[in-house]
Parts: sequence; C-alpha cells; structure tokens
Amino acid sequence: MSDIIQLLPDAVANQIAAGEVIQRPASVVKELVENAVDSGAKNITVNVKDSGRTLVQVIDDGSGMSETDARVCWERHATSKIRKATDLFSIRTKGFRGEALASIAAIAEVSLKTRRKEDELGTHIRINASEIQLNESVSCPEGSNFSVKNLFYNIPARRKFLKSNTTELRHIITEFNHIALAHPGIEFSLIHNNSQIYNLPKSNLRQRIISIFGKNLNQNLIPLQTDTSLVKIDGFIGKPEFAKKTYGEQFFFVNNRFIRHPYFHKAVLQAYQQILPQDAIPSYFIFFESDPEKIDINIHPTKTEIKFEDELAIWQILLAVVKESIGKYNLMPSLDFNTEGVIDIPVMRSETEIRTPEININREFNPFDNDPEYHPGRAYRDRSSYFNTPDPFERARMGFAPEQQKIPSETNPDRNEGSKFLQLKNRYILTAVKSGIMIIDQKRAHERILYEENLNSLAKDAFTGQQTLFPETIELNHADYVTFISIIENVNRLGFDVRDLGNNAIIVNGIPSTVKNADLKDIIEELLETYKSCESDMELEAKEKVARAVARASAIPYGKVLEQQEMRNLVDQLFACSNPNYSPSGKPVISIISMEEIEKLL
Repeated sequence: MSDIIQLLPDAVANQIAAGEVIQRPASVVKELVENAVDSGAKNITVNVKDSGRTLVQVIDDGSGMSETDARVCWERHATSKIRKATDLFSIRTKGFRGEALASIAAIAEVSLKTRRKEDELGTHIRINASEIQLNESVSCPEGSNFSVKNLFYNIPARRKFLKSNTTELRHIITEFNHIALAHPGIEFSLIHNNSQIYNLPKSNLRQRIISIFGKNLNQNLIPLQTDTSLVKIDGFIGKPEFAKKTYGEQFFFVNNRFIRHPYFHKAVLQAYQQILPQDAIPSYFIFFESDPEKIDINIHPTKTEIKFEDELAIWQILLAVVKESIGKYNLMPSLDFNTEGVIDIPVMRSETEIRTPEININREFNPFDNDPEYHPGRAYRDRSSYFNTPDPFERARMGFAPEQQKIPSETNPDRNEGSKFLQLKNRYILTAVKSGIMIIDQKRAHERILYEENLNSLAKDAFTGQQTLFPETIELNHADYVTFISIIENVNRLGFDVRDLGNNAIIVNGIPSTVKNADLKDIIEELLETYKSCESDMELEAKEKVARAVARASAIPYGKVLEQQEMRNLVDQLFACSNPNYSPSGKPVISIISMEEIEKLL
C-alpha cells in the first residue's frame, strides 16, 4: 500500500491560512494598515472600492523595503519582527506572525510598489494567487503602496458569503477606527469609491476621538488615569447621561493594540451600576500599558484576544479607576447628611442574639378575588385537558397552530369585561387562566404585535405616521450612518419621516403613530442596534430585518405603568397575532405557572 500523507503545496497552505487571517475585506485593511504603522509611517491613506471587493489600497510613507525584502515578504512566516521564540514575550509591534501577506496573495491579485529612503529606485512586484507575475525596478515615492484587487476571486464560495456592501464597509470603518484611535500621532485618511470618509490630522487622543465620533462627544468625555506596578491605565470614559443604546464607542487597547475583553467590559459596567439609564451602554476609550512579558497576544490569528497574567488584579484596578473618575466629576449620587433625626446603626455585640429574618405575609391574599369568574378550588378541580380547551392562552402555551389560537375574545371562557390584570414590576402582565396564572412579558408582546403590523404595512405600503412638533437632528458615527442610510427607505415606509442631512447626520421629521412619548434619539439608536444584531441572519430579508428593528425600537419599554384597559388591549392584540408565543427575535412572550406549581409553594 502506498503512502497517503503528503506535504501541501505552498499555494494551498496559504489559502487554508487565509481562512483564519483574512475573513473579509476589513481583514485586509487591518493587516496592511498595521504593517504601515509598524513601518514608522507618519501618513497612511486607505482607498477602497465596492467595500473592498474590487480594491483595497494602502499607501504609507514608512521605511519601505529593499528589493529582496519586497519579494520575500510574501512567503509564509516571513517576518522582520521576531528572530527567536523568546521574542514572542517582548512584542510591541502590530504584526509578527508573517502570515498576513502570504494569505492575502493566495486569494487576490496583489501589487506592491515600495522604496527605501536611501534607494534611488523602488521595487514593483505583482502577484496572482501566490504566483509572482512581475518583479521590476520602478520609480516611486518613499514608503509602500499595496493594492489588493478582486478579493477571493479564486475562492468563489468565500466571495459568495460576503455580506452586503453596507455591512462590509461598516466592518472596514470599524477596523480603521481601531488603528486610528490607537495612533493619534499618525495622519490617516479613508476613501471609499472616490469619496473621503475620514481625514484625520495628527492630534492628541481627545481630538482624535472627536474627529472620528463627532464634536458632540467632547462634552461627554471624562479623563481617567492611574499608574500601578501591574498596569498603567489612561484614556476617557463617558458621562452616564450621554450613554447610548447602541454599541460602537467601547474600546480597550493594550500597548496600543485594540483588544476585545468581555471580562473587563463587565468591570466598567459595574462601576456605572445604578447611575446608567436602563439598557444604556457607556462610552469608553481605555488604554492599558503593560509589560509584554505579562501578556500573551499569540492566542488568536487576529490578535484581538489577549491573556493577562494578573487578570483579576487588573479587573479590580480598572473598576477602581473608573469609579474614581466618575466620583471625581461629581457624577455619583451624594449622601444627604442634613437629614433630620438620628440614623440608627445597629452595633454587633458579643451578647447580641442573632435571629433568622422573618417575613410576614398574608396567605389569604388573592389578587384575583374580585373576579367573579375565578374560584381557585373549582378551577383546579374542573380544568380540562389542554388539548380539549378552546382557551387561546392554553393553546399558546401548548404551541398549537396559529389558526387554532385565533379565537375572538368574546368566546374566551376565562376573560371577559370583568377580567382582572395585574402588572408586576412594571414589566409583566399577570392574569388568571384555567390552569393557573399566565405571565406575559409586556415589551416582547408589544414587539410581536408591532412586528406583524410592520410586515403588513411593508407588504401593502399602508403605513401611518405623524409629524413631530419639533424636527430633531441626530448625529451618528460614520459606521452607523452608513448602515442607517442603507435602510432609510424601508424605515420611512413604516411611518417614519427621516431625511439624510449628510456629514453623518439625519433629521427626524415624523414617526409612526404607534410611537408615543419616546425619545427620538433613543428610538434611532435602538433601531440601529437591533438591525445590526439580526443583520447576519441570512434567512431574513432586508424588509423583515427593518420590521423587526422598528418593532423593538417602538415597543413599550420596561418600567412603563399600564392601565387596565391598556393591558386588556395589549393581550387581545397579542392573541390576534399569527404567533403570539414568541417575540420577533425568538424569545418567549408567555409563560404559565400551573396550579400544581402554585400549591407546591404554599
């Protein structure tokens, strides 16, 4: 029997590696711009066409390369950053693996023009699918000019699964921002389809943040700084009153390298505990400086996941410095020491008797005892099989088909004009059914109702809207602005009247008639966040994604007090839906606590 194990050809190995390193056009931007930063460039220009599908070009005025380096850099594991294994523990550059250029060359048509300061002529190399097509001397400026054309042209399956141009451009902007924020001392520009998105001059960190995210952010920024033996932390956090409902202004950097760190994110949120509006996310731009020997950046091909040696201690330091900055700027609620009377603070003594806390409850209390139709014992004894009852609540719980659930409210044996509803924590609606107590999540229920109404409106072009008394201008970061403009037509078909003002701004002139007493900025931000969260769902059409996003943004919030008639209308509308059991995102809307469960508690 012949041997079956063979070494892969370099071209095939590079294509396999490309699957880890180069996931989309934004990955190319990240790798090439990071190389430009490592080259000592002071000016970096990124030029993309068709969201990077057709062209990604990165031009820098860095150190450039010799003719030999320009040829060798396309080989796998060719790097100028490390010489021996121990160098992995003292890395301060962006790239070091030597995989990026080889991976890019395997899946695209690549051109490089580069020249060092001391050389009269530069080098021009053209590569197609890892094969060098051209290698010649050329007159060119000092630095490097990389052009990557027709990404994934030789891997149709990968190219097919790229998202829309809007989505891919948003990812490019995100990667660009990661690097531009980390290096305010470098001048950056980003151009898409011959239109300039960013022109960022050399500046300090605060100015760079404002240049990227808008001048309105200036009044929101609070500096933070601490220097310990483990880590140095500085940067900015946002005031809680300016917190948004969308992600996009949350950044961690370690030694000027962007990282994702959910554990540290929780530390920041905990520092803001009890002073943030509901569902709001604070802005933060936090930089860690640590000994490279105390971190491991070699755990993921994209190098955005970092392992800290003293992670728990740094978490505690981060929590403390964020709290300190919030307190320093008088954002924490203060204690009132002018309260009349004496505050009784119990003192524990050796002779103090310790007792288990007791709670007095009225076991006879029944919130439904005014309902003439409700008799606990009879309901428990006489309830029939779920499969035989015409009660739509029971059918919803059992997952019956939508047509079996659509039963007019007047034929419902459990609910009539005298039915009682109880609102719990301004979040849940409770009512009695034959088998026990039904609990409805009020926000998810309203989302389901609005979602189906939105789908009908989009299908019939029959929307209703109302003009706002005072039109409101809303400034977005550029990534969100690009996303919103791509869906603005469908948003307006649902009753909004939103116009593009340019320069990352929109103006809201009208809203759907279903939206009551809502903050327009909050609605737009939540609409965007919901749309982005379902954008990767390939099965949903664009209209459905917009319908879901608008429904969630417009739904009644948790914390809203509802009157009896409002709860009654909400429940009636819910059970008229084709699928009342679940919210548009698939979360449960209804739950029933059976009499058996209730009696076990008593």
